Amino acid sequence: MGYEVLFNGKNMERILVGLGVTLEIAVFSVLISMIVGTIFGVIMSSKNRLVVLIGRIYIETIRIIPILVWLFIFYFGLTKLIGVHIDSFIISVVVFSMWGVAEMGDIVRGAITSIPKHQIESGRAIGLRDIQIYMYIIIPQSIKRMIPSAINLTTRMIKTTSLVALIGVIEVLKVGQQIIESSLFNNPSAPLWVYAFISGLYFIICFPVSTLSKKLETRWGD
Repeated sequence: MGYEVLFNGKNMERILVGLGVTLEIAVFSVLISMIVGTIFGVIMSSKNRLVVLIGRIYIETIRIIPILVWLFIFYFGLTKLIGVHIDSFIISVVVFSMWGVAEMGDIVRGAITSIPKHQIESGRAIGLRDIQIYMYIIIPQSIKRMIPSAINLTTRMIKTTSLVALIGVIEVLKVGQQIIESSLFNNPSAPLWVYAFISGLYFIICFPVSTLSKKLETRWGD
């Protein structure tokens, strides 16, 4: 039977180890993106036109160029340019963090600038200082508005990590490809079973996160 390929030798163990690498890249990237992206978003909400312009250039540059191209630029281009080999895992975290910071920064900026101006003016009218306006008016409302989008970004980052296989990272999809290549001759249905199983793993990880995002969006939606 085709499903036997999953339990042949250490294939299942290899897949789970590969899944661990995928999650490791995702977790590091998400953490960096959330922290640095939040700071970036606050800066982007500034009224300084030069700051906003530089921020928009960064965001649009990251968005316009596909993630795969960024991986190739850093892994094949940057390493040749500086003459130093950089581990593909580190390259993956850097590239996904760059993408995450751009996306998270735009989410935070949008949440902050969506706060009605009259609320800020009302805060000033009752004597609140700017820091107090941020603490008691802007931040609490911004968090509610940006959390669903931030969770959605997390699921997108987890799913997109499969691209790192193309620069040699032995993550779950790469492991699956290796198992298929070694089993295809004796088991023609190996691709179906292996990819179906890996798809199931992605679903198990991403579905609860996606569901949480939708629930929060419904509960906190305006």
